[in-house]
Amino acid sequence: MCWAGRMMLGTFSILLVLVPAAAAAAAAACDFGPFPYRATGIVCRMTKPAALLLNKETAQVIQAAFRNAKFPNITGERSMRLLGRVAYGLTNIQVNDLSIERSEVELKEDNAIHIAIKNVTALFKGTLTYGYAGAWFLQLFHSVDFEIESSIDLQLSIRLTCQKDQVVPDASDCYLTFHKLTLHLQGDKQPGWLKQLFTDFISFTLKLVLKREVCKEINAVSQTLTNFILDLAADFVRDKDIIVDISLASDPVIRASYIESHHKGLVLYRNSSSVLSDSVFSPSLLTESRMLYFWFSEHSLSSLASAAFSDGRLVLNLTGETLQDLFEMEDTEVQRKAVQMVFQGTSYNDSVAKVWSLSQPQISLQPEGTVVRALVAVEVSILPAGEEPQVALYMEKEITVTIQATYVEKKLILQPVDSRVEIKVFKCTADPSRKDPSIQSFLQDMILVAGIPEVTSSIASALTSLMNSKRLDLFDIIDPEIITRKGYVIVQLDFGFPSHLLLNFFEKSL
Repeated sequence: MCWAGRMMLGTFSILLVLVPAAAAAAAAACDFGPFPYRATGIVCRMTKPAALLLNKETAQVIQAAFRNAKFPNITGERSMRLLGRVAYGLTNIQVNDLSIERSEVELKEDNAIHIAIKNVTALFKGTLTYGYAGAWFLQLFHSVDFEIESSIDLQLSIRLTCQKDQVVPDASDCYLTFHKLTLHLQGDKQPGWLKQLFTDFISFTLKLVLKREVCKEINAVSQTLTNFILDLAADFVRDKDIIVDISLASDPVIRASYIESHHKGLVLYRNSSSVLSDSVFSPSLLTESRMLYFWFSEHSLSSLASAAFSDGRLVLNLTGETLQDLFEMEDTEVQRKAVQMVFQGTSYNDSVAKVWSLSQPQISLQPEGTVVRALVAVEVSILPAGEEPQVALYMEKEITVTIQATYVEKKLILQPVDSRVEIKVFKCTADPSRKDPSIQSFLQDMILVAGIPEVTSSIASALTSLMNSKRLDLFDIIDPEIITRKGYVIVQLDFGFPSHLLLNFFEKSL
């Protein structure tokens, strides 16, 4: 029941993994009106412990940003007394042996995520070409390999802006502080006049170029990965003609202890959309004790059920052993009589039961669980060899069932805790006059004891498969809780992030 998506840069990149189309700051491009919470169908809150955990993955993205930065040739010249005009050029600049000591993250209430990368050590290699014209018109040109040892601190302030109800990250607030920048020529580690001369010449220019190119690459990575995440999130909440609108419904709430984003959660089906204008969401409904929270409105879940009904998905066929288990839930005379009457001696393998919803299910979220009301039809057909299928039993029944949901070992489990069934229509080929009401009683009991659990189990299995097809099973979800209240449901959990995912998604996005 929880879904998400992936990364941008360091902490924010992974935050996007779990917060589809993450939060966006207030901007002229997005006008949410005076009461934005009224249109909120889905909310995601990530707390500080989650941000600290995710920040451990920052190093991989920062390293990739350095490696992918395209450093231009650096040229310059300077007039020197006695030596004349000295010109130089640094070409083929590459980064080797990059390491990061530590990374820190803070959530600020100025709608920004602040990341401090401490002591980035890197070895830059390339070729230095220089030449000078002496005072007596003497010209000398040389080309030597160089190495530059560096120790850098990197400060990022990632701001979130909104365009067309979608997030647009801005990582241009990027600063590099150099603690060390040492030039070595031809592997010579001892200071000399030539080394000192060119260190003085190029140090300032080199710092500017490194800052510009590294920060430009980081901003480009953030943009690329955000687009990647938006596409991933959009795919996650889309299944054929059913789409959930996760565009922003409100400005974000960023506090020192959490970041929260609000989404419309409207269901789009074949060019028609649900409408939500009376959401009951309030920030006080969520706490800060877990790493991640998802809040879903009753409207969003009910609209999903409506779209599934309209799309003809609320149909289940039961055959073979499954059908046998349903009709032989107990060994009694009434049971044996019912089976004989319905199946007329036909094998379960030559029979099929079809269960489907005749009306749009009505969903109500209550403290006891999710209450589902629907008019359901059951049809049992026997398949005589060489003959057309024959309808042996047809029933229409009004069902009210309360379901509690859990997520265990990467599987969604739907457990009916209270069920009521009222048979509206009953037709049986072997008993057209309905002279034996005990048969109806048995079938009603069978539906309550075995039928409803079988249907909910099948739905849970189908939903689990759907979520796993969207790669939810790649995440380590720890102790998830699904809590229903009047009008909404909260999914809260802790998580572990598989370290390989961030780098894999980063590499795929390039």
